[in-house]
Amino acid sequence: MTEQIDAQDIVYVSSTFDDDGKAAVLLKWGSIETILTPEAAITTARDLMNAASAAESDIALIRTMREVLQLDTQTTARLLQDVRSRRPAPKGKTAMRIEAVAGMKTGRPYVHIGRGSMKRELDPDAAREMATHWISAAVAAQIDLRLRYALGEWDRLDVVEIDELFGLIRSVGR
Repeated sequence: MTEQIDAQDIVYVSSTFDDDGKAAVLLKWGSIETILTPEAAITTARDLMNAASAAESDIALIRTMREVLQLDTQTTARLLQDVRSRRPAPKGKTAMRIEAVAGMKTGRPYVHIGRGSMKRELDPDAAREMATHWISAAVAAQIDLRLRYALGEWDRLDVVEIDELFGLIRSVGR
């Protein structure tokens, strides 16, 4: 059985350039469409990876506290909160809110993401996969900018033809 994914759930990132002609990453998610720096995309990927690991670690810690130490739910929650408060806070600008979640009742790890009114819950593997897309978009933005520059210097294609070429490449990649 395949999982039904609503178009509003899809977070789409791709390489582009900003109004100043610098490398950028385009984020499309539901009604949200914004231009980000490649650095923000890399930071977002890092935070997605960290949140996936933290959620899995939290679940392991909860299981240990319950099954091995036989602690009650309130004590477990307090200890988990203390462990989380000791983790270093992420630095840098990210494209969305990212939070590691340990389902105390379900015993499953999750990563919550959000931006504006958009929000979604991912399992850790989906968060890691999403992170790879963010990294790819950031790297592609840098490469695409250099390729656009090289094609422009080649003197055989004009700006419109270069844009059409990139549009064609994007359509083939989907």
